[in-house]
Amino acid sequence: MFNETELLMTGGSGLLGGEIKKLIPNALYPSSNEFNLTNYEQMEKFIASHPEIKTILHAAAFTAPPKCEEDPISAIEANINGTGNIAKLCIKHDLKLIYVSTDYVFKGDKGNYKEDDPMSPINKYSWSKLGGECAVRMHDNILVIRTSFGPVPFQYPKAFTDQWTSRQSSQQVAEKIAKLTKAEEQGTYHVGTKRRTVHEYAKDISPDQEIGEISIEDIPMPMPVDTSLDTSKYEKFAQQTNQNE
Repeated sequence: MFNETELLMTGGSGLLGGEIKKLIPNALYPSSNEFNLTNYEQMEKFIASHPEIKTILHAAAFTAPPKCEEDPISAIEANINGTGNIAKLCIKHDLKLIYVSTDYVFKGDKGNYKEDDPMSPINKYSWSKLGGECAVRMHDNILVIRTSFGPVPFQYPKAFTDQWTSRQSSQQVAEKIAKLTKAEEQGTYHVGTKRRTVHEYAKDISPDQEIGEISIEDIPMPMPVDTSLDTSKYEKFAQQTNQNE
């Protein structure tokens, strides 16, 4: 039986974390000063002082792809080394690990990716998140959630018309992650919505906002064309869960 007070979430001050807090308010949300992903000894002490913790929901990350291209060292520290520290903690203390991964672990040349499709990142952010996922998979008791989300309203003046995604708002994704967390699911799940362009996504979450068009060809870094996800596994889970409630 899921108990909110037995959950610790990293990245609680982020976009997704803020939405998760509304849905699981009694979990622990330590700041990076209390629980720094790059300070394993500090993390050990925090876990030791909270013996009630049984699950870590790991959402903290260095998430901006252009910044990862400019500063790959920070991406390594946060997304690979930091996630490795989380994995070590969970293995050592027999904690469940829930990892928020990304649709960008896929090459983006076909779309509609299933959970067991081969991963082949094309930029440094993607590689850093896959590196984190590799560390997580050294543990047995895990839930990996691949997804993509953003704030409401859409935060840019233009959106890609030639990049396809399953992205949703942070609120919608948080609701799905909370449902998986509370159900104590394991394995890998793709979370999102139907395939659409980033521009269509932007117009959906900000219908009254004027949003211009831009191409991924205008971006000076490798960008995947289509990382849309097959979310049928999650949809089946949600349907069964709703029937049992």
